[in-house]
Amino acid sequence: MVRFFAQPEELAGDSVILTGENAQHAKVLRLKSGEEVLVCDGDGQECLCRVAEFDGKELTLTVCDRRDSVTEAAVRVSVYMAFPKADKLEHVIQKATELGAYEIVAFPSGRCVSRPDEKSLKKKLERWQKIAASAAEQSGRGRIPQVIALGSYAEALSRAAQADKALMFYENEQAVTLKMALSGGGYQTVSLLTGPEGGLEEKEVEQARAAGLQVCTLGKRILRCETAPLCALSAVMYDAGEF
Repeated sequence: MVRFFAQPEELAGDSVILTGENAQHAKVLRLKSGEEVLVCDGDGQECLCRVAEFDGKELTLTVCDRRDSVTEAAVRVSVYMAFPKADKLEHVIQKATELGAYEIVAFPSGRCVSRPDEKSLKKKLERWQKIAASAAEQSGRGRIPQVIALGSYAEALSRAAQADKALMFYENEQAVTLKMALSGGGYQTVSLLTGPEGGLEEKEVEQARAAGLQVCTLGKRILRCETAPLCALSAVMYDAGEF
């Protein structure tokens, strides 16, 4: 079924009017009166609607039913990734959204080569959020994950530690596996923190432990910085029964 995203206030009444990019999309799809579509508020609520009228510029829909999105994961997984080089974060945002991530959080760490300034970061955040929105629409999500950039590593640790399961992945950890860290279940929120190219510094790992994060291994092989968060996210979703 065709899916659109709109602002929550646009879904408040018994009818919905979509314009702009949504109307252009409807034009490409050649939607006709009587067809059913889903309109999501980007935060987990969706409306089943029927096309009432479309004049090429405005798509008027009649709301038939309101419900919680059936495609959102029961577990809220936050992906924390140190700023990587080039467009690697864009790849992670797109794929993490498809896999069901609740949010994607970028932060600086000691070995980060990429350190965007305030001006460039604002533009990047706009682009990253559009990538998340596009991936959410393509994958049938009812919620668009927020893409957040933090100002410090300490801030990332403090925020990540608030989850039921707060996990960091470190290539030199050998004792604790992800399976062990997730044992016992009963979690509703999970934080997954990974480093940049070159990994995290040993002192940063100790800081994470002190902040309350569980340090884990993702196996015997060294994963690229853009592979590790997606690997961990997939494993958590499997353990939570989402796959």
